[in-house]
Amino acid sequence: MTRARLVPALLAVALLALTVAPPPAVDAQAPTIKIGLLFDHSGPFSAAGSLNCWRGAKMMIDLINERGGVLGKYKIVQVDGDSQSKAEVAINEAERLLNVDKVDILAGVYSSAHAVPLAEKVDKQKKFLWITTAIADGVLKDRNLQYTFRPQPNGGLFGVVSVQYIAAYTQERFKKAAKDLRVAIIYEDGPYGAGVAAANEAEAKKQGMQVVLKEGFSIQAPDLSSLVTKLRAARPDVLFHTGYAPDIALFLRQSKEQGLRVKAYIMAPATASSTS
Repeated sequence: MTRARLVPALLAVALLALTVAPPPAVDAQAPTIKIGLLFDHSGPFSAAGSLNCWRGAKMMIDLINERGGVLGKYKIVQVDGDSQSKAEVAINEAERLLNVDKVDILAGVYSSAHAVPLAEKVDKQKKFLWITTAIADGVLKDRNLQYTFRPQPNGGLFGVVSVQYIAAYTQERFKKAAKDLRVAIIYEDGPYGAGVAAANEAEAKKQGMQVVLKEGFSIQAPDLSSLVTKLRAARPDVLFHTGYAPDIALFLRQSKEQGLRVKAYIMAPATASSTS
């Protein structure tokens, strides 16, 4: 082959090699952090806000990776788990993510009913659990967990501050003293709702308010009309309500049908974010 024909042939081979060759070894061995995202992709918690929490986590992982990874060095590998809005499934998915997929960190968890049993199980394995949503006090309180972290305020704080907010405007908005204010507290009967409601009640009594009704309900309840009837009979000025979107939508619809009226309606965070 002449020199004139050899050079183009070699160039063609080189270009072909660049096209089909695998990435350099240094890229293939780049350090990573594997994070398991455990949220509810199905079941009632999915529409209640869990799926949106997953979307937010994914957006941040994508953004961090686009900017070069953690500390500009560690790319995040995302592995998803679906709790299916069931505590036993959440536990099984956590086991898979930690022991099969070998994630470095387990993150997410929307429902406190899932977070309470999960936290202890993950902690015993000395694996990191980063809870981004579930707020029940019972997840961490008096449990001495060493590998479980949660960056947001707990449910008890929401319960206290929401009552303090009402107390601060009692005279201005209701034209009466706190001791004359009638309040009702309703809540989903899991760790999340029960914790917020307990703090609501304690702070309301501290402020001298009259707690005329406190009652829990199941998030699976097909009918809340009896609860609405009790509220109408109790005649509260203020209603404190902790729940999830599906049961809240049911309650609001039946309240409208029965003509329930209150002067102020205060919802805990999971409710407000998913029914507005």
